[in-house]
Amino acid sequence: MKHRLLGAALAGCALAAVGAGPPVHTASDQLWLDVPSETVLPGPGGPAERTLTVRVSHDNTGSEVAPGRLTVDASEVASFARVSWPSNCVPESAAKAVCDFPGMPAGTDLVTAARLGLSALPDADLTASGYVRYGASAGELTSFPAETRVSLGDGPDLGLSQAENQRDLRPGAHTRVSATLGNSGNRAVLRTLLWFNASYGLRFDERHSNCEYRRHETGESALCVLDEAVAPGERYALTTGLRVGRNALYERFDHSVLPYSDQALAEARGEWTWTPGKGDELDLRPVVAARADAGKDDLDLSDNYRAVVLDAKNTADLRLTGSRVRGAAGDTVTASVSVRNKGPAWVASLGAGAAVATVPVQAPEGTTIVGVPDECWTPSEEDEPVPTYFCRTPIHLHDGASHTMEVRLRTDEVVRGARTTVETLNDDPELPISRFDPDLRNNRAQIVVDRPDGGR
Repeated sequence: MKHRLLGAALAGCALAAVGAGPPVHTASDQLWLDVPSETVLPGPGGPAERTLTVRVSHDNTGSEVAPGRLTVDASEVASFARVSWPSNCVPESAAKAVCDFPGMPAGTDLVTAARLGLSALPDADLTASGYVRYGASAGELTSFPAETRVSLGDGPDLGLSQAENQRDLRPGAHTRVSATLGNSGNRAVLRTLLWFNASYGLRFDERHSNCEYRRHETGESALCVLDEAVAPGERYALTTGLRVGRNALYERFDHSVLPYSDQALAEARGEWTWTPGKGDELDLRPVVAARADAGKDDLDLSDNYRAVVLDAKNTADLRLTGSRVRGAAGDTVTASVSVRNKGPAWVASLGAGAAVATVPVQAPEGTTIVGVPDECWTPSEEDEPVPTYFCRTPIHLHDGASHTMEVRLRTDEVVRGARTTVETLNDDPELPISRFDPDLRNNRAQIVVDRPDGGR
């Protein structure tokens, strides 16, 4: 399961708010604790400390929340881990403390209550585990309790830092994505497997000889095997050069890292065909030196994958085309609606997964919609006389490409000049067409149903 990181956009640690019994609260608001659901501490020999960040939030941002207190109980992990308390926490013992956190003025929904340091004891049992438990109160509000499961691990822990998103890139320009690859475990990695994915509007500047590449519908992927050992505490600079294509718009660069194994490489390759690069080898540039014992499995996968947004300053002109069909009473005819992307950019919603365009369709007068493709749906009640079907394109549409949706119409009554207007929804909050389409006038068309003789 670990190796699936190389082909999927996995998120970091989930936030947990685990409770038992109703809290004390006002009718209009509720406190919540946002904490990591679990964390793995490197065993003896690893970096000195891991950080647990505890945040407090509330539901009603229109109300003010008074300053509050966070209680932390780390008794269950005291036999194998040491807690370092921040300055806003007053320890009651080595494993328990009360921490003050600031209030939340109206309009504020989240504050950081504490950043706790955790490190493994020198003689810790590597099979040990336990929970750090939390509670919070502020004025009359009391949170549900929450907890973080803490365990020990003996192995490497590779991770990537989050690179900054980039906006308003110029099509045709070059850019770089820079991240830091590090090992936060207590064992070294002798070889590293990297996966990169550049979306369709981007191109890799170099094709390294220790990497192999695969073009696909939404971009290009690379798999790279690096022979440098990465020891505990070491950090390496990892920079990828990219060309911003003339068709770039809403782009993404994804990358992930794992300790190398033949199995991990085979699973990442899958059934696809990959082509070796011919350029200079991709190397890591050390930024911190350390020491090492060899290891294999990665302790914590939550930071092995990162995604970076690279948006270009570009446009894509969508054009909607309807159709004219003929049918006598009782006939069933097929009308079509096409969305064409005239470019110059392709359009993709690779993060939210929204359709490039959504087109509402109603039956022309005298007809009934009796069949729609799978990408169409209706929220209308069955007894409504003219239901509206919302037909969606895929989440990406290449420059110059079209997507056609066919709607089957039954002619119940021949109505001279029967027609319906179809138009793209231009303000979908996930992918607003009006932000990238320079000409919304051609986003409207008609479906016309004529008599068999053409209306004469």
